[in-house]
This record gives sequence, structure tokens and C-alpha cells, in this order.
Amino acid sequence: MNTSKSPWLWVPTLYLVEGLPYAIVNTIALAVFKDMGVDNGTLGPLTTLISLPWLIKPLWSPFMDIFRSKRWWILITQFTMLAVVALIALMLPMCSMTVLLILFVIVAFASATHDISADGYYMLALDRQRQSSFVGIRNTFYRGGLVLGQGLLVMLGGVLQKRTGDVAQSWAVVLFISAALLACVAVYHFFLLPRPEEDVDRRSKDSAVKIWSEFGEAFRSFFMKKGVWWAIAFLLLYRLPEALSLNLLYPFFKDGPEVGGLGAGTQMYGLVYGTFGVVALLLGGILGGVYASRRGLRKSMWPMALALALPCAVYLLMAIFRPVSVWPIGSLIVLDQFGYGFGFTAYTLFMMRFVDGPLKTSHYAICTAFMWLSMKLPAIFAGYLQQWLGYVGFFTLVMVSCLGTFAAAVIARSKILATDQESVSNN
Repeated sequence: MNTSKSPWLWVPTLYLVEGLPYAIVNTIALAVFKDMGVDNGTLGPLTTLISLPWLIKPLWSPFMDIFRSKRWWILITQFTMLAVVALIALMLPMCSMTVLLILFVIVAFASATHDISADGYYMLALDRQRQSSFVGIRNTFYRGGLVLGQGLLVMLGGVLQKRTGDVAQSWAVVLFISAALLACVAVYHFFLLPRPEEDVDRRSKDSAVKIWSEFGEAFRSFFMKKGVWWAIAFLLLYRLPEALSLNLLYPFFKDGPEVGGLGAGTQMYGLVYGTFGVVALLLGGILGGVYASRRGLRKSMWPMALALALPCAVYLLMAIFRPVSVWPIGSLIVLDQFGYGFGFTAYTLFMMRFVDGPLKTSHYAICTAFMWLSMKLPAIFAGYLQQWLGYVGFFTLVMVSCLGTFAAAVIARSKILATDQESVSNN
């Protein structure tokens, strides 16, 4: 293993550039489509289609273990992302929505592939001790990439729109800056990423056949696990309130009071949700991890479910009273995101607990596919529900959907964790 280069030279930048493209595809793209006139109903199916690669990435991830090196995949995907993001910026003022959609999907495929290669490279380039030492660093810089993308860059888009009045040109500038940042990191990694001895091309005559065999066994054994259908129900229900509301938050900030929105604009959304909210989310996640490690997952499930679901009431309150100042809006967003970060810890720990055993890496990847479905299936219909019910009615429905979170907590405690020896011993 090549350990001549300190992980401090590449771990922060590698995970920063894992978070930034995710924000470009899932937040900046949503803002671009909304500001260019796409209605709330269409936004759900559109953004679901764009993010589809994160659902299906387990289909090609096994082949990345044998074809080329992880380092090669990191570099090729980073250069692909910067090129396509720059192309979007160039074409944004003139291209059709269909072309724009295709280009964002290409970025999503490259980003999902980069996620696979970066995580695999991290485990090859560092021994177990340093993997543990740097896990907090990688998570922090991943969140930093989200703050940069859905916070600072979205704020910049709002400022430029106010100054120029040109929506397409404002977002084109934001995307050019994004491409420039991706270019700097890609060139930096070309020279600075170490070359671990184990990170090699593993192609052989029977490698593809072996992978397909292992791939099929992973799916077969996953669906044979005890309580698998209860576990899938938990994965689909636990985050239902967030799944309904997430894609409607930017439209809620953007739409004027005449249609029930805040009329707060892009700049405030980037500040309070993309910046303050992400920091609160990170702090909530840290506290949630400490809390669960001390009390155990089963005893933590109800407090975490309540923390995730109930703060969604802040959006109903804002829809009713429509505050205009940054401080009340920001305080409510921070409360919601802190609670979500705290409560989401139970979701992650549940997946880790359920997949424990043989083939846990493959089983965890399957769980992440259900995690994607839990967010995107409700999102397909959320925009149409909002248009039908209005924002007050819609966020009332979101509060009703908290029953799904509570049902998931009951399922986890009674059907999965009740038979887990570690959880029982913690009671």
C-alpha cells in the first residue's frame, strides 16, 4: 500500500467533490427548473428521473471492482462531471428542457459512479485504523460540499437574479463556477491521489461470470433474510414526511403570498436551508450517534422517530403565518433540520443492524435502493397534491403522514429489533 502521501492531502477534497455534484443534481437542478417555469406537479417526476442513477448504481458497482482501478474511475468521473456541468452552463440560456434534463442525468450517472469508486478507493488507500480516524473528516467535508452546492451557490444564484433579472444567465454563472471548482479538484487529484498497490485492474476470463453469480446470490440471500418484508416496510415508511415535503420546499420559498408561498426567494432559501439547515443537520446527526450509542437502537427508536417527524410542523406554521424575516424562518428551519439529523440516525443504524452478516456490503447497497425509493416515490405525487390542496393543506397532509414514521418505529421495535440480542440486552 502506498502511504507516502498524507490522507489530509486527498480525503477532504475527495469527499467535498462527492457532496458538490449531489447538490448540483438534486438542489441546483430543481431550482433551475422551477425558476424557468416548470410547475410544482412536474417537478416531482422530473427530479425523480434525474436522481435515478443513485437507485440503480448497485447494477454496475460490481464491475467497477474488476475493470480499471478505483483511482482511474475517480478521475474519469470527475473530468466527465466538470465537462458536462460546463456544457449545461453554456447551453442553459438557449437549450430545451429535454436537452437540459439529459445533461443533468449524465452528471447524475457520473456522480453516482464517483460515489462508488471514492468509497472503494478510501478503503484501499487507508488501513483500518486510519479509515476509522478519517471517517469523521470525510463526512464533514461531504456535508461541506452540500453547504457549498445547496447553500452558497444557490444564494449566489438568488443574488444574481436580483441584480440582473436574467434567470437563465444567473444560473449559467453558478454552473460555470461549479464546473471551475470541479476542474480544480480533478486536476489536483490527477497529481495528488496516491496509487495504492491493491488498486489495480482485476480483469480475467471468468471475472464477469463470477460477478454475476455473486450479484444474484446477494439478491437471493437478501430477500431470504428473516423479517425482510417488515424491514422494507420500515425503510419505505420512516421518512415519509420528508419524502413528501422535500421537493416542495424550494417552490414554497419561491412562490408568492398570492399562491400561499413565502415569497422569500432563492437567496434566503440558500442561506437558511442550504447553509444553516445543513449545519443543523450535521449537528443533529452527531448528537444522534452519541445518543444511540449510549441507549441502544431499540430504546432510541421512539425519541428519534418523534424528532424526525414532529418538527415538520414548522412548514405548516410558516404556511399559515407566512413570516418574512430571516430570523424566524431560519430558526424554524434549523429546528426541523436538527430534529431530522437526530432522527435519521435511527434509519442508518437500522440498515447496518439488519444487513449484519454475510454479504453485508451488497445487502447494504440493496437497502440504499429502498432508501431512494422511500424518498422518490412519494415525491412523484407531492407536487400534484400541493397544487390541489394549496400549501396549508399540503403541509397538513405532511403532518398526517407522520403516522407512517410512527408505524415504522412500531415495526422496527416489534418485528426486527425485538429479536436482536444486542437490542434486547440494552432494554
